Amino acid sequence: MQSTDLYPTRRFKEPRLVYRTEDPAVWGRPGEGPLTEEQLDTHELDGFTAIEQLLEPDELAAAQTELNHLLQDPALDGDERVIRERSTDEIRSVFDVHRLSSHFAELIRDERIAGIARQILGSDVYVHQSRVNYKPGFGGAPFEWHSDFETWHAEDGMPRMRAVSLSLALTENYHFNGSLMIMPGSHQTFVSCVGATPEDNHKASLVKQEVGTPDHDSLRMLADKHGIHQFTGPAGSAIWFDSNCMHGSNGNITPFPRSNLFIVFNSVENALEAPFAAEKHRPEYLGSRDWQVLR
Repeated sequence: MQSTDLYPTRRFKEPRLVYRTEDPAVWGRPGEGPLTEEQLDTHELDGFTAIEQLLEPDELAAAQTELNHLLQDPALDGDERVIRERSTDEIRSVFDVHRLSSHFAELIRDERIAGIARQILGSDVYVHQSRVNYKPGFGGAPFEWHSDFETWHAEDGMPRMRAVSLSLALTENYHFNGSLMIMPGSHQTFVSCVGATPEDNHKASLVKQEVGTPDHDSLRMLADKHGIHQFTGPAGSAIWFDSNCMHGSNGNITPFPRSNLFIVFNSVENALEAPFAAEKHRPEYLGSRDWQVLR
């Protein structure tokens, strides 16, 4: 049976703002994982937690080697999990990396990663989605402002805001090569978007998202209220952020590529249902319906 839809979207003629009252950003407590009480409090307030250095140099080098292997693997030519830039045909994203790569599958089970996900969500977790975002130099396109939860709710059937994402930098993230931007505190407001979901919307939205992106007035209101924080840092640094954070990134016209490992953890108590605003759910590599607990 479908849950009550607390976050209706893509069904009204005008955008609406729904204030988050049911779902905390932090479900766990200090002592239940690696994060301190101060870090958890900040995560609840801002919706994100930055980690200066998650990987040691040798771990980072191994992850970069694995990234290059995925980007050059001829076996993935024509695979639907590989998304290419519209203008240059260069790789934009490779999805399902925890299934394609035993190295990344092992890495995300590390207590520094899986342990934080369990602590923030206050339960066992599984991988809802994994990918490498590769923003090449001289042509990496932007990612429009959006809340991930809006899409996961509308098209995957995620009922509640009990998911958290990890963005792990595999290259230097400068302020000029398309690094992540977040509106701090925006996770407390759900923006209901306008426009029905087209059939197989993911085939277009993974290259350039249009349906499921907020209107300019809502974005302006959130930006005026919360401001915009841009994340920069060396390879090996990381950001944890709430599923409903309003975020995006500029394009990359510099010679310096930006690559990040992106893992979405969902609580096993928040398993997917039927989509709330689409005729059918997206493919498994975008919204996993294999709720195997991550050990």
